[in-house]
Amino acid sequence: MRPRGAAGLVGGAGLAAWAAVVVLGLVVGGHGTPLSVDDSLLSWSLGHRPAVAVAAARALTSTGAGAVPYLLVALAGLAVGRTVRQRAAAAALGLGCLLAGQAVRYGVMELVARPRPPRQDWAAHASGWSFPSGHTATSALTAGLVILAVTARAPRRRTAVRLVVGCWGALVGLTRVYLGVHWFTDVVGGWLFAAGWLGVCLCAATWWLPAGLLSGLTGRAAGPARERAGRDPGGRGRSHPA
Repeated sequence: MRPRGAAGLVGGAGLAAWAAVVVLGLVVGGHGTPLSVDDSLLSWSLGHRPAVAVAAARALTSTGAGAVPYLLVALAGLAVGRTVRQRAAAAALGLGCLLAGQAVRYGVMELVARPRPPRQDWAAHASGWSFPSGHTATSALTAGLVILAVTARAPRRRTAVRLVVGCWGALVGLTRVYLGVHWFTDVVGGWLFAAGWLGVCLCAATWWLPAGLLSGLTGRAAGPARERAGRDPGGRGRSHPA
């Protein structure tokens, strides 16, 4: 499939994820009563909080905000590309995607204005509205960008790295429910928001980035070069019968 055709599919999937965010936001923002799944999972969390597990959840949830996501995205961007310019561009694009996503997410939070779970149930610090979960969206978007960078760098390897990064992004979201600072539907909204924003950013990058820069970031330049060499009229790229 051509890159722009794939970009259209990715962008469509991103818009579908955002449509789901809108629907979920309308459901949870229309009334103050939490959904049954939210109440059930919060109640379970309150009944399963040994000190060691709470400490581990706090440590993990802290990596979903602050400097850690930006550092991971910057390092992933610097690992992509073949030249200093390409690596700097990849890091800048990744950080721009993450920063712009944060701004849009804050707007969604203000529009939905969903209250958090009762403060007496919190086992960690939290602030602002509840939907969508900020830590969840940030960690999921970071995980997506890092996985994309790893895939571009080594398409057929690094499966373990992608799995670890993906699990980290998912677990940060789940700690928000376990620590009582978010409803489960806030976390689902964060995942959907991250998927939607990443899809839209990928689609925009494929359509608007210069072809040379895009091929350098994705590592697709070598394939066409070999194909051109195979069709070289001078015969230097052809194999000859023995």
